[in-house]
Amino acid sequence: MTHDHTTHYQLAPCPTARRREALLHLAAVHDPAQQPALQQALTATKALPDTVWQGLWLATHGDHIEAAAWVQPLANQTAQLWLPRQLNTAAYSLLESLQGWVREQPIALCHVSLPTYLTAWEKPLTASGMRVLATLAHLVWPCQAIQPPQASFILLPLQALTQAEQLALLARVGEGSLDCPALREALPVETLLAGFHAQAACDISSTPSHWFRLGYQGESIGVLLLATHQPRWSLQLMGLVPEWRGKGIGRAIIQYAQALAAQAGALSLSLTVDGQNTPAQRVYAQAGLVEEGREVLLAWC
Repeated sequence: MTHDHTTHYQLAPCPTARRREALLHLAAVHDPAQQPALQQALTATKALPDTVWQGLWLATHGDHIEAAAWVQPLANQTAQLWLPRQLNTAAYSLLESLQGWVREQPIALCHVSLPTYLTAWEKPLTASGMRVLATLAHLVWPCQAIQPPQASFILLPLQALTQAEQLALLARVGEGSLDCPALREALPVETLLAGFHAQAACDISSTPSHWFRLGYQGESIGVLLLATHQPRWSLQLMGLVPEWRGKGIGRAIIQYAQALAAQAGALSLSLTVDGQNTPAQRVYAQAGLVEEGREVLLAWC
């Protein structure tokens, strides 16, 4: 427990008896765009020990809750920050205290994504020690009939590789990548892979059926990872090892992804790309994907 001596806020983890009241002070509760993700996060906590709530903190004045924020623990020493409802002095104080608490936990990275309408939070978050890791562009392609491309490579199940081989291939694909380099520097490849498993809603011990490696003459030259949640598929990762870049293969990879999604009856295929990755954005634009929004990714790491 700490105190903000300038405003007399009491800053401390939320008592169990006030948990429901505290959650109503989170911004996501009052934002229709964030409500589904928060509901999913809350549902996931039911199968977890009560320690998951140690990161729910309050700024109180007397008995009144002035602000609440939640550091939700995720896989592989990562976490997500759920912001307070209002940007006020209590929220500033709460973020500073939470930063110190996160530093004391086995958390390698605690992140938050700010869509355009929440960019006012960027300054207080960076003041609390967060780094801007990337500006992310969200793209979408409405599915339509499309034929798989004629390509020199073939799609092979990633699960045919051992986990060690999968990690080695992902590490090679990440070498020199223009997509979120700061995030790749902050997280080991094992954590990135665990994040892809979580996004695909599958256990780390199983490999989704739509995760592929690109094969050419017995060599693995890249990956294509797809999450197949109907009716909207998402492209989690596509990439090539360094020596195979710049050969026009990226366009064929995205065409494969589009063909697979369309053939499966998906309504759309979406993906997220680093807003500074101009070559990738050019490929996606040529493939018919259009931008539907942007957000800033920040983290304590």
